[in-house]
Order: sequence, then structure tokens, then C-alpha cells
Amino acid sequence: MTPTAEPAQASPRATYREVLAEPRFRLLFATRTIAITADALRITTFSVLVFAATGSALLSALAFGIGFIPQLFGSLLLGSLADQLPPRALITGGYALECAAALLIALVRMPVAASLGVVALVALATPVFSGASSRLVAQSLEGDAYVLGRSLNNIAASGAQLLGLALGGATVAVLGPHRALAVSAALYLGCALAIRIRLPRLLPGELDGTPDSARSDGGAVRASLHGAGLLLRGHTVRRLMLAQWLPPAFVAGAEGLIVAYAGGRHFAPGWYAVLMGCLPVGMLVGDLLVGRLLRPPTRERLVVPLIALMGLPLVAFAAEPGVGVSSCLLLLCGFGFAYGLGLQRPFLDALPQDGQGQAFGLLGSGGMTLQGVGPACFGAAAAVIGTGGAIALAGGAAALTAGWILTWHPPTTPVPVPNYSTGSENGTDRHACGSPAQ
Repeated sequence: MTPTAEPAQASPRATYREVLAEPRFRLLFATRTIAITADALRITTFSVLVFAATGSALLSALAFGIGFIPQLFGSLLLGSLADQLPPRALITGGYALECAAALLIALVRMPVAASLGVVALVALATPVFSGASSRLVAQSLEGDAYVLGRSLNNIAASGAQLLGLALGGATVAVLGPHRALAVSAALYLGCALAIRIRLPRLLPGELDGTPDSARSDGGAVRASLHGAGLLLRGHTVRRLMLAQWLPPAFVAGAEGLIVAYAGGRHFAPGWYAVLMGCLPVGMLVGDLLVGRLLRPPTRERLVVPLIALMGLPLVAFAAEPGVGVSSCLLLLCGFGFAYGLGLQRPFLDALPQDGQGQAFGLLGSGGMTLQGVGPACFGAAAAVIGTGGAIALAGGAAALTAGWILTWHPPTTPVPVPNYSTGSENGTDRHACGSPAQ
């Protein structure tokens, strides 16, 4: 069970059909899925392009991950804009910026360092428009429909990443890396046009009733740093963010060792790809079954068991199992990612209305950053204790996170919610035992 608070008994179970019937969510869902496919295509193609130009495995790896770590700085410095600017303009501008960056790299011959800089600059802005999109989803779906909306996004993201990776390989082979980047730019452009044409123009105040006069008069950087500080100082929000950051970061550390593990165990060529594919397949199945079959209170009670399911199968890698057992263990680990569905409503309920966009941006960028750090940390451990031992260590760390969540206790008194407009703390914190998300 989730010790944060009592599950919401009054929230009825929604269906995927009801969620997809909401026009605003349907548009955001479709464009996000296409954009994730374009992301995977762009990332892999850019890595191929850098490796072809330099012959450096290090620079190729840097090209693969350069779009992740800057997101945290973007969230800290610009995140408040997700709550202060009209969402249609932000989301359209974000996809247009991705399109322009892909086209620039595809059409202009520039030094590798300049290309990396272009991708890093785009990553700085990513938390702003992704936070605005997530906030709009939260305002469009109520109660359990919001949780299922996140479930659909997770399912589509897993499928889109696999499609983008496959499309990247095929497109590079047929068209070459420069034209493949142009294909990703075309996908981003389609998303930008769809949002611009189909999404109504909404002002921030129209989403939550917060008057514009109540918003911060300071600069964007100052407001963003202040808002991020208030979020991370809030006990409830901070621990719910950590609960969503840490287990995936530990599993990412283990995932980064799969190729080395397969090589060290002398598995047949190509089996490492099968092993790596087991995680997203397990994630897809887990989100589908947990989201569709279980009621909201049950999902929230299963947070700790599902996190344990993420970690404990990885501990078995200490025995260095063969390819068949390893595949099953990774499928089980992927299934455990469905634990996040049980935290969606408590997290949303803990956020103030006028800070949701920045909070969602910070949640995503912090998770991406830690998932980039995880492989480096456990890769270093593998040099000392071997790949099987390092994978088991990552699994043990994820399991310990489940134990940490068991120590949470429901608050006995209301906790103030920070007012992101004035910096004061007033009102009462909407804990997980509060009303469903509005």
C-alpha cells in the first residue's frame, strides 16, 4: 500500500474509451506519440551522423544523451513559463523549435560541437512546453480519467520509442542520416501544425481560474528558481517526486549494462537487443493491465509491491542467469513500472493549481537527468564487482526504495501549500486522501 495517505474511495474507475473521447486529450496524445517517434528517430540518426563524422564512440554516446541533462537546468531556469504563457503557443513553439533544430543539423554542415550545442539548447526549452502539455492534460481529465490518460501516454511512449528506433535504422539505411533527420523534422512540423490548428487558444487563467494579476511580476528565471525551490522544499511533493525518479534511475543503470552482460556471458549475437526489448514490452503490458483492470484504490495500494517487482528480479542477476531466465526477469522488471500509476493522483492532488506546469516539467526533467546518471554510476560499479553484480546492486537499490516508501505515514495535520504567485504559504495541502484531481 502507499503509506502517504488513504486511497481515494470515491473516485470511480474510468475507461480508456472515456479518456480518448476527450478531444483536447486526444489531440495532445496523438501529437505526443508522433513527437516521441520523431525523438527516437532524431536521437539515433544524430548519433550515427556524429559517429560517421568523428569515428568517436564517446562523441556518439554524447550525441545520444545530450538532449537529457540540460532539461533539468531548463526546468529550474524557465519552468515557470509553463504556467504563465498560453499553452497553445508554448506547445506549438516547442514542436516548431524541434523541427528547426532537426532541419538545421540536416541541411547545414557545421562542426560537431555546434550541432551538440543546438540539441542542448532545444533541451533547455523542453521542460517548458512539455510542462504546459502535461498541465493541460491534468486540467482536461478528472479523477481516474487522468490516471488512465497517463497510462495511455506511457503505453504509447513505449511503442513509439520502439517504432522510432526501428524507423531510424531503416530510414538511415535507405535515405542516409541527413535525409532521415529531415524526416524527423517533418514529423515535428506536423505536430506543430496540428496543435496550432486544432487546439483552442486558452490563456493560463482560463485553465484554473488564477487571475493574471496574481502571477509573479519578477523575471522568468527568478520566478522559476523560486517556484522550483518551493516545490522541492515541500515534503509531500518532494518525496512523491523522488518516488517517481529513483526506481527508474536504478533500472536505467541496470539497463545500461545489458550489452556488457550479454557479451560477458557470450550470448549469441543479437540477443542483447532481445534483452533490451524485454523492458519496454513489460512496461507496456504492465501499464495496460494495471490501468485497465484495477480500481484506483488498488493501484495505490500496489505501489510498494510493484516497485519491489522492479528491483527484486534484477537482484537475481547476481547468479548470472542464462538468456531465457534473463529475459523473464527483465519482463517482470518492466511490468513493475506500472507502480507509477498509483502515484499520479496523489502527486496531482499535492500540487497547487498555479504551479502545475512547472511541477510537471521538473518531474520529467529530473527523471531524465537521473536516468542519464544511473548508467554512469552502475557502470563504474561494474568495473569493480562485474556486470551481474552491478545489475543486482541496481535492483537492490530499487527494492530499498520500496522499503523507504513503507516508512511514509499519513500526515495528521494539514500541510500548507506554497502560493507560487506571492511566495507565501497558505491554504491546505491536498494530500492523497483528498478529493480527486480537478
